[in-house]
Amino acid sequence: MADPMVSLEELPREAASGHPRFNHVAMSVPAELLGDAGRADIAQFYEEVFGWNELTMMTEPGQRMILMAYEYGQFVFLIADENPMTAPRMDHFGMSVETEAEIDGFLARAKSFAAKDPRVHVIDKTVEDYGIGKIHSFYVGYLLPMMVEVQWFERVDS
Repeated sequence: MADPMVSLEELPREAASGHPRFNHVAMSVPAELLGDAGRADIAQFYEEVFGWNELTMMTEPGQRMILMAYEYGQFVFLIADENPMTAPRMDHFGMSVETEAEIDGFLARAKSFAAKDPRVHVIDKTVEDYGIGKIHSFYVGYLLPMMVEVQWFERVDS
């Protein structure tokens, strides 16, 4: 059996052709959150902070909302349920960026939105140093049961 531990140098920089990739995350939420006001709040936050857009042609008010994350094959799927998802505070899904400027931009936009809406929860950027690489990350949550973690992997040349 292969050793499950690999170093950062052994990790591929991008997926090889033919490898699967994650394309969406789905969460159940209360139906009232998917009403006009809730959808407008969700759409405004995720567009301002992340650049995601509601796919309005797929929206069913009070039932379904889909946020496209940069391309049609990447999305956040929200569906109404009588017993909606609940998650502990730190449950999240992750997004990786290519540069420190990108992570700092997302963080600045999240903090800016938080300054005008107290429902935004930001956990500030931290850095985990592994010698050969550093993981920079922050978390942000808004109205949904899961937070978003944004990470930048800084490779350290030896």
